[in-house]
Amino acid sequence: MESQRTLTVVIAAYNEQAALPATHQRLAAVLDTLALSTRVLYVDDGSRDDTWAVLEAIAARDPRVGLLRLSRNFGKELALTAGLDHARDADAVVVLDADGQDPPELIPEFVAKWREGFDVVYGTRAVRDGESWLKRATAAAFYRIMTRLSHTQVPRDTGDFRLLSRRVLDALGQLRERRRFMKGLFAWVGFRQCAIVYRREPRVAGSSKFSYWKLWNFALDGITSFSTVPLRVTTYVGLLTALIALLYGVWIVARTLLHGDPVPGYPSLMTVILFLGGVQLIALGLIGEYLGRLYDEAKQRPLYLIAAVRPPALGDD
Repeated sequence: MESQRTLTVVIAAYNEQAALPATHQRLAAVLDTLALSTRVLYVDDGSRDDTWAVLEAIAARDPRVGLLRLSRNFGKELALTAGLDHARDADAVVVLDADGQDPPELIPEFVAKWREGFDVVYGTRAVRDGESWLKRATAAAFYRIMTRLSHTQVPRDTGDFRLLSRRVLDALGQLRERRRFMKGLFAWVGFRQCAIVYRREPRVAGSSKFSYWKLWNFALDGITSFSTVPLRVTTYVGLLTALIALLYGVWIVARTLLHGDPVPGYPSLMTVILFLGGVQLIALGLIGEYLGRLYDEAKQRPLYLIAAVRPPALGDD
């Protein structure tokens, strides 16, 4: 039976100088109540504000805090990967957002489920306070589309807030793909998983760093990482279009033979050309998305680069 003595909380932060002090204050109060040896690892994902200075001040006050600074902004998925890679000495890891929307007060419940034998304990959002109806609607639509398109069943309305056991961390360490969709990877590794439903709170400070454009690209990464259904749909659309074009051609030939066609069919010809051209461009775009990801994988660049490391001041218990 795996050891259950040490717990590390991994938090990726990008331009979160305003939210971090309040988030850490709540987190520290929770960790003080746990009968575990606890650590906190903050990953500064190339922030442009005073996030690193704020983190250094937090680490100076709390010896449990370790810091990791990336050389530039690699994105949340890779920053989270860096944090998980550097929490290899923990028996379990809790992933928490820096903005304070996911309540650290749920961590004791996560730990209780872990001690019952679950390897992944994830938080499922029943309510998403502080978010617009459009963001809630698009998030709900994305999770439901992923469920239909992918063989890997990604839990609905679930973010990165979760506990991961040691063997899950070891399994994730073997997955080194460049275009990472961590929610899908958490589900793909399997093992015993369970959900805890909670109410997601508004941000404690600052604003979201995810614009709708970034969320759209994030959704594309998720779909193309865990499903080839778009390529298959493109094939079916091509076959259907070819069949319609064949039937239309037969109809034009038959009409010309039976009734003649003294007036040139310029409008119908342009309609068909534009329709077929649009279908071809969509198909090429989908193929390009998948080829672009293959190109990124073939270059074999490091997932991230580290600019600075500050280990916790607290020694092993």
